[in-house]
Amino acid sequence: MSLLSLHRVTASYGASQALFGVDLQVAPGEAVAFMGRNGMGKSTTVRCICRMLPAQGTLVFDGHDLSRLPSHRAARLGIGLVPEGRRCFRDLTVAENLVASARKGHWDQPRVETLFPRLAERRRQRAASLSGGEQQMLAIGRALMTNPRLLILDEATEGLAPTVRQEIWAAIARLKSETGMAMLVIDKSLKELRGACDRAVILERGRNVWQGPFEALTPEVSGQYLGV
Repeated sequence: MSLLSLHRVTASYGASQALFGVDLQVAPGEAVAFMGRNGMGKSTTVRCICRMLPAQGTLVFDGHDLSRLPSHRAARLGIGLVPEGRRCFRDLTVAENLVASARKGHWDQPRVETLFPRLAERRRQRAASLSGGEQQMLAIGRALMTNPRLLILDEATEGLAPTVRQEIWAAIARLKSETGMAMLVIDKSLKELRGACDRAVILERGRNVWQGPFEALTPEVSGQYLGV
């Protein structure tokens, strides 16, 4: 049974259609890599899931029709988003950013700080003073503080130093192995996605073109749909 199910989802920006019948399923506890070159519809699909963009088709989360809900109600169902570009509250401290999004559940500030010890060290600093990697850790921590059932990570390691990227991938691996949280992960690093996710879905120009387990993702397929 799927926790998240999209079937034949279409969406447009004005007169420009961006999605042409996207299908996507994420089961409870499953980590799915959502892949494709830039501009192929991945972030647009996320915007539809999080109800930030109108969409047609079937969008269901835990039995609820997402198409009928505003974004804040979709989030309350248990959809946590780590958005592209981080978007931390720059004038708030690390602790204030975390508390601002908190909902009751397993994830609280001490657990987030255990996952990302740097946030404990910086808890009184304003988010604007953090490095890019620290801001990304804060964005992930802020999403976890909502205690989501599905965590969506949109390019969570883009533009970061290699050491910081490895810290974040290690945290994603811990989330999968220790919490069983369902995840939808958008990233360009095929090697890390293979280690962190159960299977992959690839988009090309707003359409599904491939999906399956990583062992079936051949160099020919990745070269055709993911190569530069």
